[in-house]
Amino acid sequence: MAIGALALLLAALWFARPLYLDRIYYRGPVSAHFDGQRFFNPDEERTPLNVFRIGFGRLWANATGQRSAQWPESIAVTPSRPPARVDGQKMRVTWIGHATVLIQTQGLNILTDPIWSDVAGPWNRLGPRRSRAPGVRFEDLPKIDLVLISHNHYDHMDLPTLQRLWTRDRPLIVTSLGNDTLLKQHGIGAVARDWAGAVPVRPGISVIVERVHHWSSRWGEDRNRALWSGFTITLPGGNIFFAGDTGWGDGGWPALAARHGPFRLAILPIGAYHPRAIFGRSHIDPAQAIAAFRALGATQALGIHWGTFQLTDEGADTPRLELAQRLQESGIATGRFVTTDPGNPLFVPLSVRPGEGEAGFAGRFSPGAKASFQK
Repeated sequence: MAIGALALLLAALWFARPLYLDRIYYRGPVSAHFDGQRFFNPDEERTPLNVFRIGFGRLWANATGQRSAQWPESIAVTPSRPPARVDGQKMRVTWIGHATVLIQTQGLNILTDPIWSDVAGPWNRLGPRRSRAPGVRFEDLPKIDLVLISHNHYDHMDLPTLQRLWTRDRPLIVTSLGNDTLLKQHGIGAVARDWAGAVPVRPGISVIVERVHHWSSRWGEDRNRALWSGFTITLPGGNIFFAGDTGWGDGGWPALAARHGPFRLAILPIGAYHPRAIFGRSHIDPAQAIAAFRALGATQALGIHWGTFQLTDEGADTPRLELAQRLQESGIATGRFVTTDPGNPLFVPLSVRPGEGEAGFAGRFSPGAKASFQK
């Protein structure tokens, strides 16, 4: 009798899950990527999340923070302390870890998808655990002026970190449709735009919300109730593109973003892609990141979204190693598409001069040239 009652209760909870797990984050007109209820990628057939396809083993490992042998419990990090500001057209970029990047230029301090939590998941207890500590301690962060939030997955929208930033600095937070509702429910102010929408930051500097190929959810049943996006930051001396988290889809999104170039820097994900049969829809691999870099026409690229939280089956350093191999095969000049250790700053040149080409860029990144630029 007790077993039967328990079975009925579990069945009731299963069928009633939309009542307690679904959320409405956005209401608006139907569009080419919104059906009036949920957002969708316009370049793929709309299919629901299939947990059986992902596999309960991977879901259980992610929920409990289990790591494979290729992911140590802790990977050594030497944190750095960035300057308070970087003025003018100099650009100092620091990978903090995962998709979190500190960009310093034009007197602005910009953060992408900030996460300082040790666990990326519900209540910061269930989910993948951090292997690499942040490359900059939170208390060593300069005052942040602008935050970009690409979508609402826990490893990209970390509410405890955002609440600390909002309380301390009151930055301008820019995101895509629906995510502002979720943030405001937690006392965090944000500005949301649809794809191709723009938010002014100061004269000559703005943020354009860009189409990418992904999905969103916090609780499963609220899948695609909020929009996902990348961003272009328009800047004197060359723009920045931040892809957030994206699959390849039809490959059209880099070409759409390229209209908002020229890009001085592209910040592109290279990790969380194996096995491709499961994660290929959601995450690009190193070869696709190189294709996106070329389509964007960027002067330089930084590879992110690897080696911090184990989300998929490849090793912690596999994306960096595979990217290096693919770049060697591609003939792209040394220094154009790089990875860095967390906390190790990257100093981004203004542009490749007309006619300079691949060889010229490689020459500018000789040890002497790089040291000179850092000064």
